[in-house]
Amino acid sequence: MLKQELQEEKETAVVNGKRICIQGYAGAFHEIAAGFCYGKEMTEIVPCHTFDELVTKIEEGEEADGGLMAIENTLGGNLMHNYNLLNNSKLRITGEVYLRIKQNLLTLPGVKLEDLEEVRSHPMAIAQCREFFREHPHIRLVETADTALSARELKEKNLKTVGAIASTLAADYYDLQILAEGIETHKKNHTRFFVLEHRAKVKMNPKANKVSLSFTVGHEVGSLHKVLAVLAAYNANLTKITSAPIIGSPWEYRFFLDFVTGEIGYRQAIEAIKPITGNLKVLGIYEKGENYEY
Repeated sequence: MLKQELQEEKETAVVNGKRICIQGYAGAFHEIAAGFCYGKEMTEIVPCHTFDELVTKIEEGEEADGGLMAIENTLGGNLMHNYNLLNNSKLRITGEVYLRIKQNLLTLPGVKLEDLEEVRSHPMAIAQCREFFREHPHIRLVETADTALSARELKEKNLKTVGAIASTLAADYYDLQILAEGIETHKKNHTRFFVLEHRAKVKMNPKANKVSLSFTVGHEVGSLHKVLAVLAAYNANLTKITSAPIIGSPWEYRFFLDFVTGEIGYRQAIEAIKPITGNLKVLGIYEKGENYEY
């Protein structure tokens, strides 16, 4: 059903639609999130094997007009490699979308659970489903680059003793049976995706009310507290803060922070923390995203 809806949206898309990069292949959760985010504007999905490739394609602009990048999951935590990729790129965050992730065990039609020798999927998907497979110790779990690619290979290679953890959309695309539905350990399993565009193409959204930025602070007592206190004084509602080591500078860290603006607005808040931060970089100013079920 979801496959049909996405196809109908593509067929009725505007002529000057958008080519959207995703990490993964047809049927990946990135494609589902992109469908909710872009709707009829999206005319083509550009698959990428890695997030590095995704960033490069959006920066070059020849194959894609924008893209989606998973940035955190409620079970697996932050994707710090993606934060660093984004920080060092020419891209800007222009939106966000939250997607409820339902993991499913897919196989070729007619295959039974006892027939399976191994199940393949992305490491994050496997981590989300380990409790299910503890009850089936005869099944070997094998990490791959992508959930949907794992599903596609079942079909292409006619793998009758192998299953895949992937979406219902992947099952539709590759004519697979859903042997077990919703096998994730925790049902409140959501992934947050950033919507990305090349910095040079970004137009300010008048509804923008959320800011993502990165910065460093000095090795002084209370240096981070000062930044947070200033943001609080400007009525900025902090929604996330995380840190990552700065490569080449042992025991030094870069902070990544999100906040939703209050009545004063984000410009004043950003200007106020400039003097007390180092390497301040605004990663994006965008409208707070919605949460979707599928």
